[in-house]
Order: sequence, then C-alpha cells, then structure tokens
Amino acid sequence: MSTSTAPGPPSRPTSKIPSVRSSAKGNPAGRGKPSRTAEVRRDNGWFGGAGKAPSVARDRDVISEGDLSIYTAALARTGFFGPDSWYMNAAANTGYAAQAKNAGKLTLPVLFLHGAYDYTCETIDSRLAEPMRRDCADLTEVVVPSGHWMAQERPTEVNAALVKWLAIKVPDAWAT
Repeated sequence: MSTSTAPGPPSRPTSKIPSVRSSAKGNPAGRGKPSRTAEVRRDNGWFGGAGKAPSVARDRDVISEGDLSIYTAALARTGFFGPDSWYMNAAANTGYAAQAKNAGKLTLPVLFLHGAYDYTCETIDSRLAEPMRRDCADLTEVVVPSGHWMAQERPTEVNAALVKWLAIKVPDAWAT
C-alpha cells in the first residue's frame, strides 16, 4: 500500500440545495465531530421530521450553477432510484460477495481516494477502510484535501491522482 497526497442534488430547478452537511465543501474544523448522517435517526429523519429539506445557499466551491441545472434536470427526468440503488441493494450485494472468487480478495491494482474532510464516509481516522486494506493486495491510497464530493470540490487533484495511478499501475494503457 502506498499513501500520498494529491495536489444530494435537488429535484427542482433552484439555486438552493438540500441542507445536508455532505453537500458543503470539506472543512478541517469538522474532524472528530459527528457527521450529519450520524444524527439522522436521533433527529427523526434527515430534516428533523419536517418532511422536506430546508433551503440553503448553494456552495459554489462544490457545485456550479450549470452543474446544478444538469443534475436537477436529470433527477427530474429519472428520479433518484439510480443514485440510491447501491444503498437499497445490500442483500443482493452480500449474496454476490459470498460467491466471489478468492473469498473476495483482490490482486489487481486498486486505487482509493480518501476525502481528508469527508465526515459522511470517514476513512482516515475510523476503521472503515480496514476491510479494503485487508482484501486488496495492491492498494494505493491517496488523500485529497476535500469533503465528500471530492470530484466536484477538487477536480484537478482527483484527476491528477487518477492519471498518476494509471500511469504507474497500468502503463500499457498509455500510448507511446
């Protein structure tokens, strides 16, 4: 394993996005504090039992007005089933994993990008990444200085990590 540091859309058109901490850019001040997702059950739902998301200002560092319009149009057209399917598919995923070759252990190169300030899926200080480290023989981990939405917040750093990893781990994929 090598470690290095690389240099919820709404359903209608609006300049506001749902109030979920994971929709804002990463913030080092959040380290060690519970994420918004940790409080959902205690708060009687995502929005304190209100049944709808309150309006909050769009974080320009995470999503542009143009991207927000694209996401809004796509979700208005197709709904949220696609983006949410992974989370609703636990039983099928567990069944599939039980049949995996080599007990699910991977020998091919694997890249994992950690969000340094991702408190929705915190993988730096928690034990959440331990199974991945155990089961991936050729794992590269890169810490991106971002929150949960790293591709939107830090596209240059994410793309740099991908290109570097591909160049090192899959050099034959590059034209000479």
